[in-house]
Amino acid sequence: MATPKIVLFYVFTPLADPEAIRLWQQAVGESAGVTGRIIVSTHGINATVGGDISEVKQYVRATRRYPRFADADIKWSDGTGTDFPRLSVKVRPEIVTFGVPGEVEVDEHGVVGGGTRLTPEQLHRLVADRGDDLVFFDGRNAIEAQVGRFKNAVVPPVETTRDFVPLLDSGAFDELKDRAVVTYCTGGVRCEVLTRLMRARGFGEVYQLDGGIVRYGETYGDDGLWEGSMYVFDDRMTVDFSDHTEVIGRCGECGAPTSNIENYPDRLGRELRVVCPDCVPAGTAVAPANS
Repeated sequence: MATPKIVLFYVFTPLADPEAIRLWQQAVGESAGVTGRIIVSTHGINATVGGDISEVKQYVRATRRYPRFADADIKWSDGTGTDFPRLSVKVRPEIVTFGVPGEVEVDEHGVVGGGTRLTPEQLHRLVADRGDDLVFFDGRNAIEAQVGRFKNAVVPPVETTRDFVPLLDSGAFDELKDRAVVTYCTGGVRCEVLTRLMRARGFGEVYQLDGGIVRYGETYGDDGLWEGSMYVFDDRMTVDFSDHTEVIGRCGECGAPTSNIENYPDRLGRELRVVCPDCVPAGTAVAPANS
């Protein structure tokens, strides 16, 4: 493989026949020769696929020919050539699984009632303007934040995206309801729904980082408000934004600084953990985790 690439994108738009879209995406992906994961629902599409640059470009061109996906924000990154074991295209109730599909309303403009979008530059202006009144809110699984996060961010203790709604309903973050809350996640898709759910529960001033950590890292690298590595859902496991990325993770076994994440059970039965290469048992099979 000459130049392996990975693309990440999502589109919230009403789809009357998700199964038809699934079949079409399966055919498009197989024809192009890409691998990865594509989820389709009545709310839209969420996809991460990889392959040689020519294969990925073919897939993107074909996908953009569908009018509702024509303006998709495609995020490109370097791959390894073995980032995904196969192509998986599935229909699910939600394109990001919060477990409350009935609470999410989507129209031709996207999620109805979500947070205000901020570009990376707008985020910096808001931080300068609001100071300590502003709080970053991590919209990812807690383990992802162990190796990278925005400075002083609130990191909810969630193992899966489904854990957010019970936490919000419990009142665990009610003290944030009168503050400016900026949510962020990898590419932005989780925050599209999370901000809608937060606003419906009384959070007054809610923002979402448009394009997620990916777009922020492309803009500011490691010279802004982000610190550490970004977890990704493929064989790369983590990516850095510069040659001077700070290592903020700590090995769960020996405590050494590391940004390494492995997918295998630890003593407590958890399958995903931060662990340095020296503490990984010999012969451990590593595979990317599911969101």
